[in-house]
Amino acid sequence: MSESCNHDCSSCSSNCKDRESDFKISLNKKSSVKKVIGIVSGKGGVGKSLVTSLMAVYMQRENYNTAILDGDITGPSIPKMFGIDQMAYGTEDGILPSISECGTQIMSTNLMLENNTDPVIYRGPVIANMVKQFYTDVIYTDVDFMFVDMPPGTGDVALTVFQSLPVDGIIIVTTPQDLVSMIVEKAINMANMMNINILGIVENMSYVECDNCDHRINIFGESKIADICKKYNIDQLGTIPMNTTIASLCDAGNIEAINKNYLDSAVLKLKSL
Repeated sequence: MSESCNHDCSSCSSNCKDRESDFKISLNKKSSVKKVIGIVSGKGGVGKSLVTSLMAVYMQRENYNTAILDGDITGPSIPKMFGIDQMAYGTEDGILPSISECGTQIMSTNLMLENNTDPVIYRGPVIANMVKQFYTDVIYTDVDFMFVDMPPGTGDVALTVFQSLPVDGIIIVTTPQDLVSMIVEKAINMANMMNINILGIVENMSYVECDNCDHRINIFGESKIADICKKYNIDQLGTIPMNTTIASLCDAGNIEAINKNYLDSAVLKLKSL
């Protein structure tokens, strides 16, 4: 604890024993989750939900049981990608997550709304508490890897997840533009400040590949991922192209049909944990 500590842990990022004891939360007594992996970035629109979903799909194919906690409370998109539209329901023991066709257990705000286009108009503290409830009140069965899809930025939800959940590591998502690369460094610095293990970086929308000749076109300029990884001594876990097949399968709620593994290095990284 710092000598200047005012004992207000809610506004503090220091990794001290007092903060840990105040904020750590427990799973539902009927849940079992071995590893928690956060998917983060410093801004929106870079593809965190896509990477979250793909990691769950890929690890499921490696015979690991996976779950997704959709922490993007006001902008949930995970159920749409998996083609899930039925509402979650509860028992006296807790809330039961929806289960995708291939077995991924999913909890999201959209699974609690009558219409998936209904807006969720909550202030920050309510959103943060809802993320915690998705961890404590939902019954996750024999999960090897839980992926937490974080909202953009380094605010309430990121702080809540890092302080409250037993995060084993994070994957940072970026795109090639200089602006995004700068903001990604904010996420890296936040993780380092809070002693969160950074597993590596994934670059989304990295290039467009010609259907006829396999030539790669760098729509957003040259990739910056190698430079960032070298600067911070972080692993490069994969690149995902701008691809009409990926987009159409996500729109159709059929992300589990994507047959190419763009994130094989990320899969190997998680298997080594």
